[in-house]
Amino acid sequence: MEMDIITRKVIACAIEVHKQLGPDLLESTYESCLVYELLQVGFSPLNQVELPISYKSVCLDAGYRLDILLPKSLIIELKVVEKLLPIHTAQLITYLKLTDIKTGLLINFNVSRLVDGIKRIQV
Repeated sequence: MEMDIITRKVIACAIEVHKQLGPDLLESTYESCLVYELLQVGFSPLNQVELPISYKSVCLDAGYRLDILLPKSLIIELKVVEKLLPIHTAQLITYLKLTDIKTGLLINFNVSRLVDGIKRIQV
């Protein structure tokens, strides 16, 4: 499936979650609901995926966890913050580089209109 179509479908699912719940809940609540919505439209999302690093040919758990992964295509990083900061973008870029996935969505649910809290990142 083309990446633009995938990201549009994911954003539509996120908008549905935000429409139902509004802002100001826990990130884990939005994550669970977004995973549910993604399953409903035919995706196979994985959540809280451990992301080890390779160091001197050894695979190490460095504590990285992907909020939601659409295998081989998209990383979705969720936030519930006053505003997205450069460190949030850097976090997603790190995840993209460590996985060789080229596209990620950074979604902040703590906004009045969800479209104002979405950032698409490509590496």
